[in-house]
Amino acid sequence: MTFMEIMSKGGPVMWVILACGVIALFVFFEKVIQFHREEINVRELLHGLFNVLGRNGLVEAVTLCDNTPGPAARLLGAAITAYGRGDEDISQAIDEAALEELPRLERHVRMLGMLGFLLPLIGFMGTVLGMLEVFSSPAGGGEFSGGVYMALITTAAGLAVAIPCYLAHNYLVARVNSIALDMEKAAQEITGFFDRRRAMEKKTDEHHVQQA
Repeated sequence: MTFMEIMSKGGPVMWVILACGVIALFVFFEKVIQFHREEINVRELLHGLFNVLGRNGLVEAVTLCDNTPGPAARLLGAAITAYGRGDEDISQAIDEAALEELPRLERHVRMLGMLGFLLPLIGFMGTVLGMLEVFSSPAGGGEFSGGVYMALITTAAGLAVAIPCYLAHNYLVARVNSIALDMEKAAQEITGFFDRRRAMEKKTDEHHVQQA
């Protein structure tokens, strides 16, 4: 049996399931490409930034963050910019950057979870429509077998698309959580670095005052 015959016998619900499957596939590959493009080694980036900042290269550090992809790099860039402005609390700049980055990471991911939940219900609706066709058709007629086929194929199709959607949703959520954890670690590292730097600058200033 060809694909078009399956779709035809499955009824209009099959086309709805197919459309949902195409949308889910597009969303999944879009997010995978996005995550792969923005994946970086945060530890190496921090090491490079600390070396640059250690010789007071604030502009160079911001440029390094701008030229590095990924939400963690943009968050670090916001923190360094805030420090260069003389902000007392750079955590506010970090929080604002995180509020911009997290929705971008999570965009469309929930759609896969929603499709994973709705598709079995859509398949079950096709089953109900098929059973209605069965009970409304003469026993032994062609409409009877067609109704039974429709009832079975829509449920199977709904589950066949819903299961990968659910798995893809869990995979993307795990990737988002991993990136969010990298952002949190980067924020803690850069905040601790600047706190130590300011403490050293304060001690140096106090020492100069005492000498004066």
